[in-house]
Amino acid sequence: MADIGKDIERPLGQKLRPKQPASRRISGGALAAAVAVLGVIGVSGAIALREKPFRKPQEVAVSTPKVTVAPAPSTPAPAPAPAAAPQAGTPMKSGGPQIIHVQTEEGDGPPKAAIVIRDPSTLGQNLKVAHIPDRALIEASDTGPLPMRSADGRRPFDVYARPWSGARGARVAIVIGGLAVSQTGTQAAIAKLPAEVTLAFAPQGNSIGRWMQAARQSGHEIVMQVPLEPFDYPNVNPGRNTLTVSASPDENLKSLRWALSRTTNYTGVMNYMGARFSADATAMEPFMAELGKRGLAYIDDGSSARSVASDLALKDGVPFVAGDMAIDAVQDRGEILKKLDSLEATARAKGSAVGIGSAFDITVDTVTSWIAEAKKRGIEIVPISAVAIDPQKG
Repeated sequence: MADIGKDIERPLGQKLRPKQPASRRISGGALAAAVAVLGVIGVSGAIALREKPFRKPQEVAVSTPKVTVAPAPSTPAPAPAPAAAPQAGTPMKSGGPQIIHVQTEEGDGPPKAAIVIRDPSTLGQNLKVAHIPDRALIEASDTGPLPMRSADGRRPFDVYARPWSGARGARVAIVIGGLAVSQTGTQAAIAKLPAEVTLAFAPQGNSIGRWMQAARQSGHEIVMQVPLEPFDYPNVNPGRNTLTVSASPDENLKSLRWALSRTTNYTGVMNYMGARFSADATAMEPFMAELGKRGLAYIDDGSSARSVASDLALKDGVPFVAGDMAIDAVQDRGEILKKLDSLEATARAKGSAVGIGSAFDITVDTVTSWIAEAKKRGIEIVPISAVAIDPQKG
């Protein structure tokens, strides 16, 4: 009767299938899984028996590399107030080029991956805040802010310098002066000239603070020009508050401080004219001592072979640079290009060269196009601080 009941409950048209023994029921899915497991075990065993994995560590990215950084000379970045740009003046100032070895996880042996050279200076300055002066480097005066060493000894020369690679190749520094005299000319110079070009401001100019900010935010290192007495003065007159050999040291220092207070964020001063003044050690000594006290560099435009500036700079601890040539004494594109090519030859022979020019339209345009080609030839354009001789750093 039980079988008859089951037959009644079974759907019409279907027959009972004979039951298979439990030991013989092996699904196709289980069989495939077993084959896959055996395959994995076989491959793993083959890899384990090999002397080294089949991947080449040089060609395969490692998900968790070990990174070791070769130490490089560096100077801790100061903490200015308010926040200022990362400051770097001398080679490798902003951390310096670092050699980074990426090591695989095969052991603690020598690194086997590629070597990556990281150069922080290629990142440039923080242009959003490069125009903000470090308050620790400012002395208030009746005429305006004066540069000074900070309480911990930091100098404007170091703090406001533009970073560079620190490489030993041929380097050319170019200083373009006379900014702030012509408003349109100043605007064009800042907009067109590559950021590696150093800009020099004339203290008699207008809106210097505004142009300083524009220059710094464009990445330029800047210096202040100071009018010094030339021969045949006053028939040849550099302008207001010229330092003269006949003035007392106090009078000259007053004139110097006026020029220094015209703006901030510069690394040093450069003479404007001054063949007579720079040849007089009695007049130059208080001037150079003041620069040393305030942590500024002196850039001699190289126009006078009788200048005593280099000797006094060494004595007073002043970073010093002498120009190799004026690049635009003749306002002609072809002549300027000849001077720039001569600078390149000097740099290849000596390691570095310094050219001095003015913010004429023809000079700005010619320098801009020449630099683009010079870089392709392996010439590095550097700020003026990069080629300074610094007595305080040996």
